[in-house]
Amino acid sequence: MMRRILTATGAVAAVLALAACSGGGDAVDIDGSADATAAEGGGSDGGSGGSDDVLIAAIGGEPDQLDPHKSSAYFTFEVLENVYDTLVEPDDDLKMQPALAESWDLSEDQLTWTFHLRDGVTFQDGSPFTSADVVYSYNRIIDEDLSPAWRFSAVESVEAPDDDTVVITVSQPTPNLLSSLGSYKGLAIVKEDNVTSGDITTAPIGTGPFSLTEYVSGDHITLEANPDYWGGAPKIGGVRFTFISEPATALAALRSGEIDWTDTIPPQQVDTLEGDADVTLGVGPSNDYWYLALNQHREPWNDVRVRQAVAYAIDRDSILQATSYGTAVANQLAIPETSGWFTAYDTYSYDPDKARELLAEAGVTSATIDMLATSDYPETSTASQIIAANLADVGITMNIRTPDFATWLDEQNTGNFDMLMMSWIGNLDPDDFYYSQHHSGGGSNAQGYSNPEVDALLDAGRTETDEAARKDIYAQAATKIADDASYIYLYNPAVIQAWSPDLVDYVARGDKAIRFRGVSFAQ
Repeated sequence: MMRRILTATGAVAAVLALAACSGGGDAVDIDGSADATAAEGGGSDGGSGGSDDVLIAAIGGEPDQLDPHKSSAYFTFEVLENVYDTLVEPDDDLKMQPALAESWDLSEDQLTWTFHLRDGVTFQDGSPFTSADVVYSYNRIIDEDLSPAWRFSAVESVEAPDDDTVVITVSQPTPNLLSSLGSYKGLAIVKEDNVTSGDITTAPIGTGPFSLTEYVSGDHITLEANPDYWGGAPKIGGVRFTFISEPATALAALRSGEIDWTDTIPPQQVDTLEGDADVTLGVGPSNDYWYLALNQHREPWNDVRVRQAVAYAIDRDSILQATSYGTAVANQLAIPETSGWFTAYDTYSYDPDKARELLAEAGVTSATIDMLATSDYPETSTASQIIAANLADVGITMNIRTPDFATWLDEQNTGNFDMLMMSWIGNLDPDDFYYSQHHSGGGSNAQGYSNPEVDALLDAGRTETDEAARKDIYAQAATKIADDASYIYLYNPAVIQAWSPDLVDYVARGDKAIRFRGVSFAQ
């Protein structure tokens, strides 16, 4: 039976019902087994793992969809981390290890990667996993130019000489290929008929430790343990992801036992939680970063002096305190000091006078800026208020919009903004983010930045196999990107997660991948 029964009793449950989004939605019954009780939040039996206990996890918003190749939303990947596998995956130290591929070879000229697949792997519907599934998945991303397609820019072909082998041929040495294939579930191996039927958006089928059995839009997603998982059946019966955007609500639910885990934690509560015997707290450095991007397709933001003026006008320390209560680390570049790729940079001190001087040089005496934040990420709303006051001090009036994240993505992708604030997650290799966001041809370059010098550096970084030389290349590129204010970097957030003391063997990871396959409940 479910370990935590979600009933409409008590004040916390009432608040939960409101926080889960207005109105809820219709249940998508994946396998025909979901009943009305489960749809309403009552108990249901778990899967065939080591226990029938179902872990209740509260995440800050609803996935935009469940096709890993088409989504770029963190809420989506919190769920899909537990449904899908990649060829390789990062361990707790963020080093790439075997997953669906148990080993690989690299040719002497570094142009041919041969992956040897794990025997006996099946999809959650019982069908066998073979090399054809890898070829289909990767070619789908490439041919349809889907979200992670830029990671395959050097790939010339993906072939399957037999059922157990995948050969990837690249046009140039690609030192970050393993990171590209395994750093997040956007490179997941999918099932072709699940895609062609259209079911993948709400009922995905992977090879991972849990299968999706129910999706109630606006309320929750239920996963059931996969007893045939190649890594061993999970020790719990399943996971139920409920959507709670308000941190105080999520924390109250955790303390009362309504949920077992959440990453929707008020940062101002961290000091208190460290001494709370009813909560296990996980806080550590992350490779993520928050940034501002100004739309360079619009005037006056296409003038580097105006972008630099905004960078000088912003009080990062105030933003940091208001959004993270001291748990994050201010950083004017993407990469945190804990990374081997870190580059020191501190050009943009808080200097309103310098900002006014740059605006005057650009001929801008006043301006109005459309700021795109989102209600699904409270940090953006909080920071926007501070930024608006900062910019008003230098003659820029800011109008703030806070749509839901799905709308935010549409507005970003169509260029309907002057400035936006967002984070980038799961950064392991510099190419994972610099190229996509700052190369002229980058797939996530919504701000429209283009600098031939940076393009050349980022192209060189993709092929340089000497690590020291590669680090120098990215240090040069990172510095130039910041000088040009392609992004105005704000800070590296901490990983902040909390869970029940009864939850055993959960690890809060630096890449924020939410893995529940190895956890159990204390008896």
